[in-house]
Amino acid sequence: MDDERHRYVIIGAGPAGLQLSYFLQRAGADYLTLEREHAPGGFFRRYPRHRRLISLNKVNSGEKEREIQLRWDWNSLLCDDGPDLRFDAYSREYFPHADDLVRYLGDFHALHGLNVRFDTPVTRVGKRDGLFEVHAGDRVVRAECVIVASGWSGPYVPDIPGIELATGYEDVPTAGEEFTGRRVLIIGKGNAAFETAMALLPHASVIHLASPSPVRLAWTTKHPGHVRGQYGALLDSYWFKTLHAVLECTVDKLERHGEGVRASITYTLADGERAELDYDAVVRCTGFVMDTGLFAEECRPQMAPGGRLPAIRPDFRSANVDGLYFAGTLMQARDFKRASSAFVDGFRYNLRVLAALLGERYDGVPLPEGAVPAEAEALTRSMLARVNHSSALWTQFEYLCDAYVVDGGVRHYRDLPEDYAVERFGGGGLTFTVTLRWGRRDYADVFAIRRHPEPERAEECAFLHPVVRAWRGGELLAERHLLEDLQARWDDPARHAEPLRAFLARWLPG
Repeated sequence: MDDERHRYVIIGAGPAGLQLSYFLQRAGADYLTLEREHAPGGFFRRYPRHRRLISLNKVNSGEKEREIQLRWDWNSLLCDDGPDLRFDAYSREYFPHADDLVRYLGDFHALHGLNVRFDTPVTRVGKRDGLFEVHAGDRVVRAECVIVASGWSGPYVPDIPGIELATGYEDVPTAGEEFTGRRVLIIGKGNAAFETAMALLPHASVIHLASPSPVRLAWTTKHPGHVRGQYGALLDSYWFKTLHAVLECTVDKLERHGEGVRASITYTLADGERAELDYDAVVRCTGFVMDTGLFAEECRPQMAPGGRLPAIRPDFRSANVDGLYFAGTLMQARDFKRASSAFVDGFRYNLRVLAALLGERYDGVPLPEGAVPAEAEALTRSMLARVNHSSALWTQFEYLCDAYVVDGGVRHYRDLPEDYAVERFGGGGLTFTVTLRWGRRDYADVFAIRRHPEPERAEECAFLHPVVRAWRGGELLAERHLLEDLQARWDDPARHAEPLRAFLARWLPG
């Protein structure tokens, strides 16, 4: 086998692999990206099955500044090339077609001349003498650092006796007519399950969606990966008693029954009631999983609870393998079901941070920082400017932060994971972190929330709003919430600026 060596090897040329390749190339880094398919974006050539993305493409936002427009452009990658590499040049649809994203990714790769080697499947990753050995085709590529951006390896198949009788989401026919007049059980209650059910809705006689937990709606949880509003027709049909239903139950067993399938279930919200239900077809929509079989024993990554995602440190490094990092949807373990690291609009910012952290560690490039006077007024202006302007803090709410490290003056670091900033800068001195956060109270009706628009009750806000925290020695000293604003403009002197200035003044020397 031929050998070659690079400082960085990226595995996968989907959106994450291309985004990180762009940042490393712009920095002049020695990298190689390996992709098993003939072109970028292989996942999106197959998924979603019904080809309609749930990532927003809001073309007309009324905003002129690109940084703010990105808050509602969930598909563009970050680059400096102007309007031709904006996703809205490829689709004007609010929920765009997956094929448009594939075209966009292909052009992003070509126009930047990224160092991607296609038709090169990685078959094994090992580690010897401090270097990774990536077996790819007829070569072994050695690297100081490996970044896995390959996304999901395959479907997650639950351990249910008889699950082989179900058709997987990856194989389900996209023509709903094939289910005309049939009783269908869909195992799962995520977006893939609802996407599938919506295609069947005009055709199937009965559709049941089943999982142990209730439906988690995005408008309740504030997480874009939970069930989105465009699938509400199926829920309408359930509540209006038109034969379809959403079941809270475990599926204990599937078995062949005549020409159909019998499902033995146990209801989880009905004191253990059991039932046997008959269906003409069963569809499995239970998500995806990362396969660790690619890795040799000496560098096999530890998995996060649940076993589907790699466990990562605050800097996106593997929890147990030094030099192994994860990119894209695989970097969501630390903000799981909270921020947007599972999606392009979130991980594009994570990857900008990761590129900077890699440059600092492996290439000796200092982490970018700014300077602000250690004065409450100057810090207030800086913090409000950031929350009013930043797209990273907006889309990665409750995860990415700006850090202000008080050390004579104030060192300002942008868009770091908050847990990383606290770990890195919280050794002894005073550090402020600034994030955007949702109110996390349980509301009986998320469309009828009573508000209290007084600055001293800002912690009761339900909408996205700024939160400034003071840390010392890794310990949280205090936090200040600022009032929510319908237009996300936190610049009112009395409601925003003065409460923040007073908070900061309490902690600053002098």
